[in-house]
Amino acid sequence: MGEDPQVAEMSFMTVAEVATLMRVSKMTVYRLVHSGELPAVRVGRSFRVPEQAVNDYLRDSYHGTA
Repeated sequence: MGEDPQVAEMSFMTVAEVATLMRVSKMTVYRLVHSGELPAVRVGRSFRVPEQAVNDYLRDSYHGTA
């Protein structure tokens, strides 16, 4: 079976890395994952979040001032 080129190019982050980047607690990241707001892949007992999904979430959640 060949690798999906899109998956091969994906970069994943740990919950701790996402929490640090977003400056929130790990529990907040877990809540976002469990609510479906932030997609993640389960690897054993932990989650990995696609870096692009974090960037998309932050971009879509950004509220600039007018």
